Amino acid sequence: MKRLISIAVSLFILLLLYWKIDLTGLIQVFRTSNAAWMVISLGMVVPITLFTSQRLQFLMPPQSTLSFWEANRLILAASSLNMVLPAKAGDIAKAYFMRDRGHLNGSLALSLVVFEKACDMLSLLLWCLFGLWLYPQKGLFFWAITLGILAGLTAGILLLSSTRFANLFFQLGQILGPKKIKLRFKQLQVAWAEMHDYFWRDKRQLLKITSMSVFIWLLHLLQIWFFILALNAWTPFITNLALSPLAILAGLLPLTFAGVGTRDAALVFLYAPYFDAATGAALGLLCTSRYFLPAVGGLPFLESYLKDMSWKTGK
Repeated sequence: MKRLISIAVSLFILLLLYWKIDLTGLIQVFRTSNAAWMVISLGMVVPITLFTSQRLQFLMPPQSTLSFWEANRLILAASSLNMVLPAKAGDIAKAYFMRDRGHLNGSLALSLVVFEKACDMLSLLLWCLFGLWLYPQKGLFFWAITLGILAGLTAGILLLSSTRFANLFFQLGQILGPKKIKLRFKQLQVAWAEMHDYFWRDKRQLLKITSMSVFIWLLHLLQIWFFILALNAWTPFITNLALSPLAILAGLLPLTFAGVGTRDAALVFLYAPYFDAATGAALGLLCTSRYFLPAVGGLPFLESYLKDMSWKTGK
């Protein structure tokens, strides 16, 4: 039911957005786009996936047998599930796939995925804060966002580095959260503690993983800038570092299907000083392709993983 509601909200926002813009102009934006930049920008999905897969290998214990090919399969299969499951639950399923394939025990697999997603979020916030700090047109709205991003980044770093702060956070979640979420906070607290003990044992490995996460998200934001160039538009790259993460964060709000709608509207609004609404809507469609293409690429592998799970559970 929740999934149907999120799809309905996405469709409503898109209908409202496309009603406000010139559809003929949107089609014209794609017709006059730069073919070379379009191929380059869409092709960025490949190196991003490869580097993400390599990071997954780095996250694994030294005795792990996870190959680079298998890491790619896991990343792509999780991308497929993320398109249909709420709250990026495909990444949680990735932990179960790793457990079922014998790469890790269940709790450590979940801890690994939790750390991976935490690194992704902090890297996104870091680039966003960097871009916002240098953003030239900061009024009250952008100053408020900058302070909010700084607070979120600080809280995230404290969660990763301080077990005392993390325990306080999860305890408050269990006290103040809705009844259905309290158990999740408890489970996450256990996984978080195991993750902290595992990753902080090797500071050099920790630095390698976090540095690679920051680099991967630079590639993500570079891809969005390439999309802008493909649409024959222009935004300074530093400005793109500030604005594109805000649109991505808008797409993470648990309101719509895979961020469709909220992300598109945010792109049109945030980039309004640089190009028209039709170009912003076209950019939204291209940004959706960032999630759609890996999801399609993961479908053949997803079937294999789901069959294995069905066979092991006897269903």
